Amino acid sequence: MSIEKRVEATAKNIEGKVQEAVGEVTGNPEDKNEGQAKQAESQVLHTIENIKDEVKKIID
Repeated sequence: MSIEKRVEATAKNIEGKVQEAVGEVTGNPEDKNEGQAKQAESQVLHTIENIKDEVKKIID
């Protein structure tokens, strides 16, 4: 388990939520979409780390 990777993913998720909110408030669909994409990327990163943890459990 990589704590650093999980922290990066969480930071990206927060950044995405903020960007999505700014896009919503300003009416900028591009910012909103980019924010949602960052959140999706964050979820993928968390999933990868979860898979790594499960594989490590199996191996150990």
